[in-house]
Amino acid sequence: MRRHPLVTSFVLVVAVVLGVVGTSALAVWRAAHVDEASGVDRADVILVLGAAHYGGQPSPVFRGRLDHGSLLYRNHFADRIVVLGAKRPGDALSEAEAGANYLVETGVPPYDVSVSPRGETTYESLKAAANFMEARGMESAFLVSDPWHNLRIRRMARDLGIEGYVSATWHSAARSQSTRLGGYARETFAYLYYRVFRR
Repeated sequence: MRRHPLVTSFVLVVAVVLGVVGTSALAVWRAAHVDEASGVDRADVILVLGAAHYGGQPSPVFRGRLDHGSLLYRNHFADRIVVLGAKRPGDALSEAEAGANYLVETGVPPYDVSVSPRGETTYESLKAAANFMEARGMESAFLVSDPWHNLRIRRMARDLGIEGYVSATWHSAARSQSTRLGGYARETFAYLYYRVFRR
């Protein structure tokens, strides 16, 4: 029995969409399981992406990122940590400031911690970080976030001229299987959105 051309076209479109989503999901998963600090000895700076804080106290997810950035610093992967993230409505401090305070309180020397408190989105935060780095002659950075963000933030960083290497924390609050699966699913579509709209 011959199919109607519209049905055939619909089936082809669905197949292509599913193929693109599936390929992207696999790429997100693979990137999440790569720690480029295992193959790169040094970078100019460590960029820690912001997350929620409560009255200046980083959330468990944010603490996981900050602790991992501190670990990279203490192991001499870079001489400076820059914390990213703008101020949210109602907050006295930006995510960057709250994160920097936490790093200093936990023993990172204040002269090796900087803040980049700009950007309402991941892309905007990384763009501000790229400007920070360019003004100081920096080119390479370790990118610290949660693992499912690896593919998107590495692509964004490199599109912005940063020689970015992902090194994610696995010690955030996002430990349950359902939380991790949700993270991968959201990131798959966030990555596709970025590839299409570049933001």
